[in-house]
Amino acid sequence: MDHIEFANGLKVREKVALKSRNRFAGLLHLAVHVAMIFVLAVIVMSGGVLGWLAMMPLGITLVFLFALEHEATHKTPFENARMNEVVGFVCGVVLLLPFQWFRYFHMAHHRYTNDPDRDPELLAGGAPDMRWGVILHVTGIPYWRGMIRKVWRNAFDENRDVYVPAPAKRRVKREARLMIGIYLGVALLSLLNPVLIWIWVVPVIIGQPFLRMYLLAEHGRCAFVANMLANTRTTYTNKLVRFLAWNMPYHIEHHTFPNVPFYNLPQLNEIMAAHLIETQEGYIKFSQAYYRGLK
Repeated sequence: MDHIEFANGLKVREKVALKSRNRFAGLLHLAVHVAMIFVLAVIVMSGGVLGWLAMMPLGITLVFLFALEHEATHKTPFENARMNEVVGFVCGVVLLLPFQWFRYFHMAHHRYTNDPDRDPELLAGGAPDMRWGVILHVTGIPYWRGMIRKVWRNAFDENRDVYVPAPAKRRVKREARLMIGIYLGVALLSLLNPVLIWIWVVPVIIGQPFLRMYLLAEHGRCAFVANMLANTRTTYTNKLVRFLAWNMPYHIEHHTFPNVPFYNLPQLNEIMAAHLIETQEGYIKFSQAYYRGLK
């Protein structure tokens, strides 16, 4: 059975229930996530040993806004369409990941998942197959370098990505220029008070390796086939990681039904569990297995 056969086998009422929207689930999740960031940022600003110890948890909590931005590309976390766009943009600014551009990049990834010739994640070097490559990848250096170039080119050159449609290129350019303007403003403010450096810039650099390893588990070492049950991995993990990642560890489920909101993915997992091919028990075990299998 592949993911298409599975999807076709579900009853209409099951699909309707899975795609149903909850007006408050996304708002509550966002409120708790932001509250965690706020509390950790206050601790960091307080200084001392506790402040330094809180730097890494703050970074992890910030970089996992990626999962929220990812969900917003699908327009699923919030019932209000405008809020999906605004929250997605803000997350993109925090992570140097332009939201409008990322939507087209990500839709192409869904269309060509794990296709070595067409999946933009693979073409961008998303799954290194050498040990030195994984170490470099996990540092986040290739990510930061690549996104600085991408934002700059989107802003001041013609976007040449085949997955970005011509009508969207002007919007992508405007977004990149706005982001650069925001970063310049932050840089100027930081000359007067470096607080944003310590509660934003430094933490996201420290937290980025955790996001890189998390993302490797989604498709790393999965088969180069069209079947979503085999080219994508669901990772069973604890409640905290599932919360920070907005339930995206249920990744086969998400790729099979991208329009199912994050808060319905646990229910979808219960239905799909017996049919999943690529699964792993935890990210530590995945990382160990991934690294052992490299040259």
